[in-house]
Amino acid sequence: MYIIITASPNTEGLTTDCGKAAYDGITSAGGEAVIIDICAEELRPCQLCGTSKLVFGNVDKGWGSCFGTAICTIKDIIADLQEKIRASEGLILVTPVYFGQPSEAMQYFMDRFRRLEVFNEEKGSAAKNKAIDMIAAAGGSGNGTIPCLMEMEAWCRQLGAIPKDRIGITRFNRESMLQEIKSSATRMVKNEYFGA
Repeated sequence: MYIIITASPNTEGLTTDCGKAAYDGITSAGGEAVIIDICAEELRPCQLCGTSKLVFGNVDKGWGSCFGTAICTIKDIIADLQEKIRASEGLILVTPVYFGQPSEAMQYFMDRFRRLEVFNEEKGSAAKNKAIDMIAAAGGSGNGTIPCLMEMEAWCRQLGAIPKDRIGITRFNRESMLQEIKSSATRMVKNEYFGA
């Protein structure tokens, strides 16, 4: 199973079309895929548990229970995403570009997932060695795709994942890039990266 995470409140926009293109690419290659629109789910920002205890020498230092346990105190979709990503064959992240960064919803996911998984002492990172495609959809000027993709790539590397394609799509290159997203998703299923 391949997981496609989209993060736009606009359910009829460019980000949604990118998710559908990735889905089509996976299924046309014989893979199974699920699209998870995190804007349609309950997903809250990190609460920085324990920040009231930020005293020099205190072991908590704002990490709360997530440090080492990979268990968040917030009861929303994050625990389900951790399980799904751990069991997945690969992951595709699709975000609109806001001010050169992933959307707030994608940031919530990335920040919390990283805090939970980067120091997961029991199982190791749920994203470790997972192939990840990153798609930055800039609907306005088209600016900001590169810094957005760089931020997503850094997240992948921090988690021990394998960044694969980095695709910037705008309203100017929409049709060709939707085809490229589909093709990239197909390559992920067929493991056709870098001569693998």
